[in-house]
Amino acid sequence: MNTRPLSLSLRRGRVAAGLATALVTVAGAGVLMGCSVAEGAPGGGGSGQPTQAADVLLPTAGMEFDYQIGGGYTPPDGVRAVSRDREDEPAPGLYNVCYVNAFQTQPGALSWWQDTHPGLLLRDDDGELIIDEGWDEVLLDTSTAARRTELAEIVGGWIDGCAESGFQAVEPDNLDSFERSQGRLTQEHNAAFAETLAARAHADGLAIGQKNTTDLLDRHDGIGFDFAVTEECAQFDECGAYADAYDDRVFAIEYEGEGDVDFDEACSAWGDRISLVLRDLDVLPAGEKGYVRRTC
Repeated sequence: MNTRPLSLSLRRGRVAAGLATALVTVAGAGVLMGCSVAEGAPGGGGSGQPTQAADVLLPTAGMEFDYQIGGGYTPPDGVRAVSRDREDEPAPGLYNVCYVNAFQTQPGALSWWQDTHPGLLLRDDDGELIIDEGWDEVLLDTSTAARRTELAEIVGGWIDGCAESGFQAVEPDNLDSFERSQGRLTQEHNAAFAETLAARAHADGLAIGQKNTTDLLDRHDGIGFDFAVTEECAQFDECGAYADAYDDRVFAIEYEGEGDVDFDEACSAWGDRISLVLRDLDVLPAGEKGYVRRTC
């Protein structure tokens, strides 16, 4: 197996007993919901090829949340759920979401992809790499079943690692890469890959979150998403759509200084339904200059 690329988290979009949750058992294509709490942390097989369904722990609607994909730190008092990069450690006693950049390369990891899997990098008609200029990340090519299968071996291994590390859920980022693909990727391509990742996560005992893009909300059941992680849903008037689709199981991040909607307005509108947090754009660890965090 190839060495995994270095995980750099300088981007946005980057279980304790008594935790009130829903239990999901994945059986084939169906998801059955119960009322009890799964006991113990979800496990992951050493083979990296899960073959059977496992119990999946869902987040509780409205639980206080912190977005720590730029580097883990001691969660503030009251926090019950955090999202951290897959290379970070989960926070003891909390509901932990594992950040995985599933549809684009991480900053600093391009050389690994070029050396080991150059055919999985999306290119234009001239053979030039198609790049998300906002974050200097190359898009991964989900356009064929063969490429999606090869990508699933890599990203699926990262998801296995999330389970083995003790996370309860995973958020595969850049589901909306088709919007930046110069027409070479479609919603169908990314939805198909997301469905494969959802099956892998569920087999590992992990819940899986839809990261952004309301374009795929009407497919969330078919894909297998269990909750949502959204950025700036208040700014784009999308919080209601996510809340309705996921029964308020939504982790929503707004960014300091971005957009026209004040965070207090967002809290007034949605703070009693979903988990809202205000962060600095670089999601810096606490104590670093520029760190911002507020909740409703």
